[in-house]
Amino acid sequence: MSNIIDELIREKFKKESLIFQNKEILHPEYIPETLPHRDNEIRRLAEILLVSLRGERPSNVLIYGLTGTGKTAVTKYVVKHLSDKALNLNVKISYAYVNTRKVDTTYRVIASIASSLGLRIPLTGLAISEVYRRYINALNSWSGLHIVILDEIDYYVRREGDDLLYKLVRINEELSGAKVSLIGITNDLNFVENLDPRIKSSLGEEEIVFPPYNAEQLFDILLERASKAFKPGVIDEETISYCAALAAREHGDARRALDLLRLAGEIAEREGSSRVTNEHVKRASLELEEGRIYQAASTLPLHAKLLLKSIIALVKKQGSCTTGEAYNKYVELTRSLGYEPLTQRRISEMINQLDMMGLINATVVNRGRYGKTKLIKISSDIIDTIERSIGTIH
Repeated sequence: MSNIIDELIREKFKKESLIFQNKEILHPEYIPETLPHRDNEIRRLAEILLVSLRGERPSNVLIYGLTGTGKTAVTKYVVKHLSDKALNLNVKISYAYVNTRKVDTTYRVIASIASSLGLRIPLTGLAISEVYRRYINALNSWSGLHIVILDEIDYYVRREGDDLLYKLVRINEELSGAKVSLIGITNDLNFVENLDPRIKSSLGEEEIVFPPYNAEQLFDILLERASKAFKPGVIDEETISYCAALAAREHGDARRALDLLRLAGEIAEREGSSRVTNEHVKRASLELEEGRIYQAASTLPLHAKLLLKSIIALVKKQGSCTTGEAYNKYVELTRSLGYEPLTQRRISEMINQLDMMGLINATVVNRGRYGKTKLIKISSDIIDTIERSIGTIH
């Protein structure tokens, strides 16, 4: 096995890339100097936060939008520029960014927030209340504005509940000199509907909705990134346009467009090609689709997996199912495994979430005097991938 690795290192690693000059530019985490087609959103968020330069606490903000619409990039871009400006004005502003899908427990979230102020918090071993107390003390000693950005906040609340959010929206009542402002980022337009009313009014003091990009806007974004990421002459505008068109079909997802472009380049590089073509983009799309479906389904909470298993069983048997049929099958499966089923209302919300994630296709149909229901289908292309990702549930 080591001989294979050594051979690959000799063949590939030591050679200069024929394709890329700076591949990092195509990663979604990279924040460019300019963000095309997001001037309105940058201006809106900046207007809300600018009062912090006068020492005032800005309103809490909820930012909505589908995946890949620039929510995270714009938020980081604005907050970083604001904190840099504050430094020149001798105003104390700091910020914490936490992706709550990756940092997914209450302990880790509050520890990450506290650590952004320089506190050394152990990975485990403290009570959550103790970490929170240390964070409060650090804020009061520092006496500045702390902007806390919680990305994918809907995922965190579904997993851990909203107790921490309640603490954070009320935290300014416990502070003497410091201030905290929250920015929540979510893919779920209905996120606040399930929150405690006391949190709902405080967290969403200001709201910004990010629209999806169209194919032309995605082309502009990709063209700008490609000019810096690829070597000259490696990729032409036709291939970039094709990549943008594919991503535009996925609700205008710039993150997917960048992943497509990067993976197409990697496939071309692995083959020893000197150019990135439409064929490389097609193959990258197939690889990404399977990977995305697998990742999305494998990280679902238990009851979402049980619901998905129930829907798959019905779809395999009869081609589609209604919300009511899916719920009945879910209850049957859940009880057979010794779990207590969730309410029908919660399962209906879960069906909406699975639809938004692209794991199912739920369409509202009118059944005449029987009222409206949702007809649920799953593409035959992804059923096997979903089943593999869920595995066996005990």
